[in-house]
Amino acid sequence: MIITLPDTDTRNIATSLLEARENYSQTTGRVLTLIVVAALDDDVDHIISVTRDASHEHPARVLVLLTGSGEGKPHLDAEVRVGGHAGASEMVIMRINGEMVDHLAAVVTPLLLPDTPVVAWWPTTAPDNPSAHPVGRLAQRRITNADYCATDDILSQMSRSYAPGDSDVVWSKITGWRGIVVSALDRHPQEAVESATLIGPAHEPSIDIAAGWLADRLGVPVARVVCAPGDDHRLFPIRSLRFDRASGPLTVEVVDHRTIRVQLPGNPESLVAMNARSDADCIAEELRHLDPDLAYANALRGLSRVAH
Repeated sequence: MIITLPDTDTRNIATSLLEARENYSQTTGRVLTLIVVAALDDDVDHIISVTRDASHEHPARVLVLLTGSGEGKPHLDAEVRVGGHAGASEMVIMRINGEMVDHLAAVVTPLLLPDTPVVAWWPTTAPDNPSAHPVGRLAQRRITNADYCATDDILSQMSRSYAPGDSDVVWSKITGWRGIVVSALDRHPQEAVESATLIGPAHEPSIDIAAGWLADRLGVPVARVVCAPGDDHRLFPIRSLRFDRASGPLTVEVVDHRTIRVQLPGNPESLVAMNARSDADCIAEELRHLDPDLAYANALRGLSRVAH
């Protein structure tokens, strides 16, 4: 069901949500409020699809703020979606223009679910300091996406502005790969790592955050080496990881877009299946824990120890 509210205000939106809650039993039981901040010219259909898919695991009230021009009179068009159009959530899509663009927190505050956590997600362009942003101040968790930033030192900037509760989708994208790496290090012989080298294309924040994670966890020299991007965009960005150890190198390498090869000295190679994670998978993972992600914070801390 979609309720269209042209040229409206938050009072009318709240009334429509209440009516939907009274008439559709599946709109109850929300566990959090997810605020999505994007621009009108972003891929809105993809953003809505991601939030709808993630909601099947985390029923939520989703407030999508799509900002346009900040000039002119304030104007708000909204859609209230429930049922199949919103997954397991109730969703409000707000197209905002004029002076209201600079007052997003005031727009969403009347629509927050009472006594439930608030999560803010910037699927594309994010503020320099999410925790200081008016919407970020409403949230216990703040999720950004460094893949959409053209700044080379985006992770260093995120490290400087980090506050407990911050996280980024590029961190969730390497969860499966990190599990493979940990499993490989646990295999016999369990030796100390002397150094590590990661190889992958330039401008891939997921490689840098992985390097920071290894530098922090292992406390050894970690090098980040740039290679050509190649023709297959489906390949996992961390093309190769090499651990130097006394008995010889341990390597974790990309074979194709679905397979990782693990090689240890004196052992046959192991092939491990690993598919690329979708944005919905990553957002669902981020919503599973609303406490500060200490592993992510430590990975940001380790960035300063990575050699390029």
